[in-house]
Amino acid sequence: MITVPGPLEQPLKYGVYTGLELELQSPEAIPQAARLGLEPPRYCGQCGRRMVVQVRPDGWDARCSRHGTVDSVELGRR
Repeated sequence: MITVPGPLEQPLKYGVYTGLELELQSPEAIPQAARLGLEPPRYCGQCGRRMVVQVRPDGWDARCSRHGTVDSVELGRR
């Protein structure tokens, strides 16, 4: 099992594409591009705050002001 740091650490409390609490989020709320794996997470899964996201040619990195940074390389996604 992969240990993912900070904003995307399991268990998630908030949707990483919507910022809504997972209990309140419907499957239709997730954008189609995100379902296809083409969109980086935009919200912290721990606090629901909007993250600063930098998209690079080789992946992306996202930073939550409270929970730190996660990089697509750490997740094995590019």
